[in-house]
Amino acid sequence: MNSESTKYNKEWSLFLDRDGVINEELQGAYVTNWNEFKFYEGSIEAIAALSNVFGKLIIVTNQRGVGRGIMHSDDLKSIHNNMQDQISINGGRIDKIYACTSIHGDDVNRKPNTGMALQAKEHFESIDFKKSVMVGNNLSDMLFGKRVSMHTVFLSTTNEPFELPHDLIDEQHNSLKEWADSLKLQEMATLN
Repeated sequence: MNSESTKYNKEWSLFLDRDGVINEELQGAYVTNWNEFKFYEGSIEAIAALSNVFGKLIIVTNQRGVGRGIMHSDDLKSIHNNMQDQISINGGRIDKIYACTSIHGDDVNRKPNTGMALQAKEHFESIDFKKSVMVGNNLSDMLFGKRVSMHTVFLSTTNEPFELPHDLIDEQHNSLKEWADSLKLQEMATLN
């Protein structure tokens, strides 16, 4: 399946990683407070556009910095509250944020493990993973999506693009904005 053959609508859910997708990832460090959080150019507008298409928009993010004591859970809440406020002011929405703060790779909620997807399904019974998209900038995001049968979109914001076809990647783009723009183009093409 690829974006050319998929017509997304409100029956679909969108799962987004945070660092390296919505905001700039700090090289070798964690975003520990709101002052360090920088939206990627075009990401707020992309989320606003995607909010008009998808029924649910959910963030699933590994935040090991809390588990390591580099930041407090209140700092993470503050970052997420401010991020949601900015997205909302600009016409977008995030329905729920799931953050795994565990330092252990085998934690059920730490991507690529599927705990955060299962939590989302518990909160929003209408979620159908086969009508869901996972957008991320790491292969662990892609594996997370594939493990529950999601369509996967890899963003080469922090890692080199992969050669396609790839078992874990259905689509590949340079940024969230580029992917969102490709959906608008597809929609316009459908109308013509």
